[in-house]
Amino acid sequence: MTAFNGAEISSGEVGRRGERIARAYLRSRGAKILYLNFKAPRGGEVDIVAREGKLLVFAEVKTRRAGGLGRPLDAVDRGKQRLIERGANEWLRQLGTREVPWRFDVIEVILTHGEKPHVHRVENAF
Repeated sequence: MTAFNGAEISSGEVGRRGERIARAYLRSRGAKILYLNFKAPRGGEVDIVAREGKLLVFAEVKTRRAGGLGRPLDAVDRGKQRLIERGANEWLRQLGTREVPWRFDVIEVILTHGEKPHVHRVENAF
């Protein structure tokens, strides 16, 4: 993918753009973003921790360039799920309760040069 000046965009920048788009997507649906890129001390990570009413959402963002191989959701394999689960468990531990409703979502972002990004949210992804 190229930037407006014609230069190639790194995969890291693609990921950062996807996370910005995912945050805007969640906010537009009334979510409050609580934390970005939460890293648990003993391993585990969550891209976005958000609250929708009383529901906690632990969201993984996967971004791809248009024409890329596979669906972004496919990259959230069992190993990645375990990392997200460890991060969520640490968040709940720090919160001091597991007595809140919560779920795991994956937000897929597809970037096409010159077009509006396509965002698809998979609720209860695992």
